[in-house]
Amino acid sequence: MFSNQTFLITGIADENSLAMYVAKKIIKNNGNVVCTGLGVTPFHKNLSEKAESFLNKSYNDFENACKKLLGENVLTFPLDITLPESLEALTDFLNEKNVKLNGFLHAIAMDKTIRQKSVKPMLEVTADEFNDTMTVSAFSLISLSHALLKSKVLQNGSSIVTLSYIAAEKVSFFPYINMSIAKAALERLTIEMAYELGRDFGIRANCVRFSPYMGSKAGNATLKIEDVERANRISPLGNANPEDLAHEVVHLFRKDIRITGEIRHVDGGFHIMG
Repeated sequence: MFSNQTFLITGIADENSLAMYVAKKIIKNNGNVVCTGLGVTPFHKNLSEKAESFLNKSYNDFENACKKLLGENVLTFPLDITLPESLEALTDFLNEKNVKLNGFLHAIAMDKTIRQKSVKPMLEVTADEFNDTMTVSAFSLISLSHALLKSKVLQNGSSIVTLSYIAAEKVSFFPYINMSIAKAALERLTIEMAYELGRDFGIRANCVRFSPYMGSKAGNATLKIEDVERANRISPLGNANPEDLAHEVVHLFRKDIRITGEIRHVDGGFHIMG
């Protein structure tokens, strides 16, 4: 299906990341992937010892997972989506490797208002916390798209897929407040990109909402077992699994399908329930 096609996969933290399942599915379908992970870059200045240690461990976990599950020769790169210099370094790297992308998965998110499975009430969220979450989790779609197009790495007719969840639309019992607003912005941006990039470059953009999932670092840091079990009981088909998500993303990555501007649900029907 994906012979001679390459996709950029962001947001892999470890072996259980949702983005990892997508990467594996692409390779299974004869495609290639380039993976980015959080790590120290030459553009990080004045990092504390604690921050540098965290970033180094994050990148080691990411790189080890990629090599183990995607192959020793998989291309990996450290990316800080908030730094223009880091984005430029990524595009330079891709051009040096003669990589032309047929699409990318946006699976990047960050919210400092969530700590140890508890979340700040909206009225207590600071402007800095709000803006940081919005920049990393939503505006990064624009930053990444712009950088890849400007460098001529992202090809005409490519496909972009972003990841979200039902809390972008409805108040939920999941501990997402500030992040929900950022995901709502990401979904709206995805629709805008579908129009703008579709008109100019024939590029499709779609978003997929997924079931609550504790397998990833992000999910495990946020969700409680009872949250996932409750969603599983409510959903007509039970919670979707990561393979279901990967299957849908791969479908949206296929060439020659005129699907764009969609907010898709891979959640076992959770979104239809009152």
